Order: sequence, then C-alpha cells, then structure tokens
Amino acid sequence: MLLFIYNKHTISVKGKEMTINIFKLEYLDKLPATIKKMVDQGHAKDESNSGIICSYNPFSIIAKNSDDKTIAVLSAYTAYAEIYVDDLWVSPKYRSQNIGRKLLIRLEETFEDEGYNNINLVTNCFQAAEFYKKCGFKQEFIRINKQNPKLTKIFFIKYFNNKLQTQGILKNSTS
Repeated sequence: MLLFIYNKHTISVKGKEMTINIFKLEYLDKLPATIKKMVDQGHAKDESNSGIICSYNPFSIIAKNSDDKTIAVLSAYTAYAEIYVDDLWVSPKYRSQNIGRKLLIRLEETFEDEGYNNINLVTNCFQAAEFYKKCGFKQEFIRINKQNPKLTKIFFIKYFNNKLQTQGILKNSTS
C-alpha cells in the first residue's frame, strides 16, 4: 500500500539552491527477503564497527502431555546479550499446574552461564503480571494505556548471575 510520494523539488535557502530527492513511503505486511537481507547486512556492519554482534536467534520451548499434544509454548529470541520472551501460553486445561513456571525455569537453565545479561518480557495488565513477579522477574517500568487500562503494558526483567557477559560482544573487539 502506497502511503505517500515525495517529489523532487529545487528550493532556494539563503540564496543557495538545494534539491530534495524523490522517495515514497509504503506499508508492507511482510518485508521482501531482498530488503530484509539488505537491512540485516546494514545492521551487522554498524554493529561490527561498534564491536557488537546481535546474534538474533528465535526459538521455542514447548510442553507436551502424555499423548504428545502440545499444551504450552514459550517463544523467545536472543539478541545482543539478552533473551526476549515474545509469548508464553498454557492451554486453559493445564493452567495452575506450574507448567508456565517450568518453561521459564527451563529457559533460565538453558541460558544461565552462557554469557547473557538478562531475560526481558512484556505483559498486559489483564494477563500474568503477578505470575512473573512470583517467578522472580522485577517490574522495570509501566506504559499506561489511557484509553484501555487493561492494555497497559508492564515490562519485566530478570538478571542472570553470570560473572562474565560474553554475548553481544565481538571477539577480538577493542571497543
């Protein structure tokens, strides 16, 4: 969907002529692979120049019942020195059985002592804020939704006790 087209114009500023280039803005439901590759390469170059590496890696941890049916999913990704939890879902039939807590514990065990600094997650007020507090996450800040308070977001963080943070840093970096 085309949103706006900027036309090329020549303008005069303090007696000097300047040219404004043509470009357009588009809304895309999905970024084409060629553009995604260009963006990723651009970020990688900028990060490398700063002695940093993103190491973006999406993953999931799932729980299955005795019939091998998925009953809970934790979706997350690593980026720089952090783990970001995108989603934690437990089937209603299996809630209040510590399955969500076990998924978070497994996440922590997987990345503890791997050089990461912390785990981040965001939840809405109508969701599981108290659950995350019971799991040891600390409320970092709140973003209030003035129109619909149920959609107020609570940002949580849990730090690892690593002595050394190695993720997100390029080896042999002098920065």
